[in-house]
Parts: sequence; C-alpha cells; structure tokens
Amino acid sequence: MSDYYLNPGLAQPAATPLDEPYWSGLRENILRAQRCTACGKWQWGPEWICHHCLSDAVEFEELPATGNIYSYERVWHPVHPALAEQGPYIVVLVELPHADNIRMVGNLVGDPHQQVTIGAQVAGVFEHHEDVDQPFTLLHWTVE
Repeated sequence: MSDYYLNPGLAQPAATPLDEPYWSGLRENILRAQRCTACGKWQWGPEWICHHCLSDAVEFEELPATGNIYSYERVWHPVHPALAEQGPYIVVLVELPHADNIRMVGNLVGDPHQQVTIGAQVAGVFEHHEDVDQPFTLLHWTVE
C-alpha cells in the first residue's frame, strides 16, 4: 500500500531548463511561478517570454501555496494504466488570487466522493516521491 494519493506507476515528471525552478521549489515545499520583472505580472505555465508585455525578463518567484477552486472534475475512468484500479479521484483548477489569478491544475486530496465547492479555499500539499531513481515532488491541494 502506498502513501501516495494516486497509485504508483505514473510517468515521472522530467524538469526542463524552462521549468526546473518550479520542480526544485516543490522539492523544498516551496511553490514558484514566473513573474515578469519588466511589468510585474505573474504567469503560468512557464514560458521564455512574458504573456503580457513580451519581455524576456521572466523569473521564478516564491508564492503562497494557497488559492481557490476555480473548476474541478471527478475522474471516474482511468487515464493511465497505473490508475486502472483507482477511481474516482478529483482534479481541481486552482486560481491564485495573490498572483494575478493564474491557475494551476492538481489533485484534490481526501475523500474522492467529497462535495467540491467552487471558490473554496485550498492549500498546497507537497507529495514527495523518494522511492524512484530520480526523486520528485507533486503539488496536490486540500480544502482549508
């Protein structure tokens, strides 16, 4: 039995030069997203230029791992062979109001049959996977 939210066997995320600061932050229980130093706007997912002003002066900055549920889906059918025996589980789109309302996707931990309320406050849960060749961390969410 695993202590992980989803069954083991999913593909491990592979950091690229573009998103490595995000993944290394998660390993330290820190959420990071890109912010433009030219216009000050936040953005997600990672890009080489700012979505707002097209500057290439984007950097990763730490931000609180808190937000609000913007949308969700309760997944009943496996999307990967490793999840064949698991279901349902809840995927949420979390809006981060303290970071220009950027949105991030993650799993909502807890009872997969729980009622989900749009706008509910959530906090990040850092799930460390140490039992693989290249350890990694995933960001999930829990209702506050």
